[in-house]
Amino acid sequence: MKALTAFLTLALLLLPTRVPRWLDTAPLRPAESLSVLRGTVGRNESLASALTDHLTAAGVHRLAEAARPVYDLARLSVGRPFAVALDANGLMRSFTYEVDELRTLRVVQRGDTLDAEMLTRAYETRPAVIEAEIESSLFAAVGEAGERDQLALDLASIFAWDVDFNTEIRRGDAFGVAVEKQVLDGELVRYGRILAARLRRGERTLEAVRYEGESASGYYDLDGTPLRKAFLRSPLRFTRISSRFTRSRLHPVLSVRRPHLAIDYAAPPGTPVVASADGVCTLAGWWGGLGRAIRLRHANGYETIYGHLSRLHVRRGERVVQGRRIGAVGSSGLATGPHLDYRMRQNGRYVDPFKVQLPPAEPIPDAERAAFVAERDRHLALLESGPAAPATRLASARP
Repeated sequence: MKALTAFLTLALLLLPTRVPRWLDTAPLRPAESLSVLRGTVGRNESLASALTDHLTAAGVHRLAEAARPVYDLARLSVGRPFAVALDANGLMRSFTYEVDELRTLRVVQRGDTLDAEMLTRAYETRPAVIEAEIESSLFAAVGEAGERDQLALDLASIFAWDVDFNTEIRRGDAFGVAVEKQVLDGELVRYGRILAARLRRGERTLEAVRYEGESASGYYDLDGTPLRKAFLRSPLRFTRISSRFTRSRLHPVLSVRRPHLAIDYAAPPGTPVVASADGVCTLAGWWGGLGRAIRLRHANGYETIYGHLSRLHVRRGERVVQGRRIGAVGSSGLATGPHLDYRMRQNGRYVDPFKVQLPPAEPIPDAERAAFVAERDRHLALLESGPAAPATRLASARP
């Protein structure tokens, strides 16, 4: 454990009138100063090695036993801060350890005992409205609006069934989101739920609202139709298409014209590849010119195939859910560079993933229609209020 020692004078900080016998010292006067040792947990370090210069083995044991009902100090995490308060005789008066950003373990000497407690705090949830026009990419637009990349990923995941962000975003498109920001000590820690979102693509505008009901939850359009569909538009995030589905293409390796019954996504090696729909893996291994490949069987006679992978993260016979990582982009087989060869079959016949008509999703049930409309209108009102919306705390927010 790497410790940074800073001696600070503290007065009237939970000072007891007696000390435990195992420390073998005299009572501490209320006005007596304390010094505080601060540090962070290092790799492969334990509580004993962290405090070896400040407590005896018996002292460390007593500290660990006192804390055990509240938190097991054997589970220290690398990089988490701690502090030990010592009196003028170098004897421990208190110990604190930040378990995570919301929980702090505190062990304090009171009389002849050590008392342990877990101090907790909560994020402050502030709704915010962010709007931006896209000049080059969604990532860049989010960054120029002063937000983090995660917001772009969250927004893209909402519209992933309707928009291929690799090919269908153009300069001049725009977005707006009403999102819950999780704030701690005045700083953004993470984004919570996106409550409403709008994506304008040319003359077409897509809108989504968050709804969580008794039998339905997720993102819906304004009529109550789920945005989640049977298949994602793309099994990769933020790449580019290097070759499209065609019945005749000059093969870049074989130099002959032949059908190319796939969409090729050029992407860096190791880029995650996800399942475009729920299904069962029927092949995971080497498949001729496709190199390392995966084939998934889906409902209604559909199959998807993922070729030229560098790694496989699924086994034959395994069930997968939509969006799960199943492999990584590579250049195995007959490939001139790293890319994903993505194919779709319907009843054994190859089809263009961009043109196939996929089954529709079920809308909001009639029994929840009124609740959905009320939630939709609240979230849309926040979105319509614009970026200057007041940061009012939402009681229903979740971390």
